[in-house]
Amino acid sequence: MSAAPAEPLLSSPDYWDEACRHLAKKDRVMKRLIPQFGDACLQSRGDAFTTLARSIVGQQISVKAAQSVWDRFAKLPRRMHAGHVLKLKVDDMRGAGLSARKIEYLVDLALHFDSGAIHADAWLAMNDDEIIAELVGIRGIGRWTAEMFLIFHLMRPNVLPLDDVGLINGISRNYFSGDPVSRSDAREVAAAWVPYCSVATWYNWRSLDPLPVGY
Repeated sequence: MSAAPAEPLLSSPDYWDEACRHLAKKDRVMKRLIPQFGDACLQSRGDAFTTLARSIVGQQISVKAAQSVWDRFAKLPRRMHAGHVLKLKVDDMRGAGLSARKIEYLVDLALHFDSGAIHADAWLAMNDDEIIAELVGIRGIGRWTAEMFLIFHLMRPNVLPLDDVGLINGISRNYFSGDPVSRSDAREVAAAWVPYCSVATWYNWRSLDPLPVGY
């Protein structure tokens, strides 16, 4: 019997410490938030398909609910690979807690990877907007999912996902005493975060939920 394939090692961005110093210097809220989470930081699994699949599973549900559904779904294929996901039965995927629409999205994602339509090797040379434009061509992947990919897979440092409910709620709690926050308000706050909006976003998420956000 062959051994099960090893899980991809988690990696962290090399800019994290510099980003934390920058944010603490520029933003009084970040100066207070960052020390609360010790050495914890953004981590990438280094696998594009897994990251995008987790993003689809996490759409429009809480971090905790997304983790629960993902844990059940991830047990279904022999390994989290496009070819194996395409062999899954719809009923089994529904049993893991996935909606019919999310199943359709995951299958389309797997088809893009399995057919070679995705050229991941080119991403490193592309800017954020170019990658977003390519990813939103996959069914079920909108700008939010593409931004999660930029943050969690490519670990791009300066992504500001204004469509993310967690980010808006974090800004509301941490900067506006819980009052409603507009996209304009969020952009104004985030001006101090440049060029590390991804890092500040991650700390806003953590301030709402002690469970680390991960895709």
